[in-house]
Amino acid sequence: MTIKIYLLLLALSFTGINPAKAQLPFLTKKEIKQGWVLLFDGKTFEGWQKANGTLFTGKGWKIENGVLSVSLEDGEGGDIITTKEYTDFDLSLDFKLEKGTNSGVKCFLIKNTSLGCEYQLIDDVNHPDAKMGRNGNRSLGSLYDIMPPAADKKVNALGEWNNMHIISKGKHVEHWLNGKKILEYDRSSEKFKSMVAESKFKTTTGFAEADRSAILLQEHGDVIHFRNIKIKQ
Repeated sequence: MTIKIYLLLLALSFTGINPAKAQLPFLTKKEIKQGWVLLFDGKTFEGWQKANGTLFTGKGWKIENGVLSVSLEDGEGGDIITTKEYTDFDLSLDFKLEKGTNSGVKCFLIKNTSLGCEYQLIDDVNHPDAKMGRNGNRSLGSLYDIMPPAADKKVNALGEWNNMHIISKGKHVEHWLNGKKILEYDRSSEKFKSMVAESKFKTTTGFAEADRSAILLQEHGDVIHFRNIKIKQ
C-alpha cells in the first residue's frame, strides 16, 4: 500500500466514511438540476433485466464496490437491458477493460432482440476483432462494423477507467470518449444507410430504425467493468 492510499483511507476513517460505500455512484446537485438520473445504484440490479426477456438472476454478472461487471464466475449470463426505454438522451458511463475484452453498449434495439447500434468497447491491441472489418470500424469507440472512430481518439491504458457518452437527438447520434467527440451520424441519412448496406447488418430488417428503446450492456464472454451509469433525457 502506498503512503498516498494509506493517508486517504486514514482520512476516510476519521470522517466516518466507509471506503467501499464512498465508491457508490451519486449525482451532484447540478446534475440533478440538469435532469440526470442514475441507471445503476451501485448495489442492486434494480432497473435491469435480461435482453431475451427471461428472469435476470445476476448470473454471469456481479456488483462490487459500486461497480457492475461481467464476471462469468457462475457462467455466461447474457446481455442485460434497462427496464425503461429512451429516445432523445445523453448516456454517460465509465468502463474498464481487461486484456482481450470485447464488449459494447447498444441502443436503438430491434424489439425483443439484442440487435442495435453498438458503441464498441474492445481491447484494440489484444483482441483480433478490433483489426477486422473495414478501416477500424470494429475498434474501440466505433459504431460497430459500420463507422470508425476518429483516428486521434484517446484511450486510457488497460486497467484504467475511461468515460463514454452516447448523445442522441432525433436521428442525430454522437459517440464521445474521454471528453472528446469521436464520431457522429444521422440514422436517416443516405450516407448512413449506405454504410449499413456494406455492414454485417445489411440484411437485418429494421436495423437502427427504432424511435426509442432500452439501453443494452453486452456480455460477450469477456470480463468488463461499468460504473457511474447515468442518463439525461
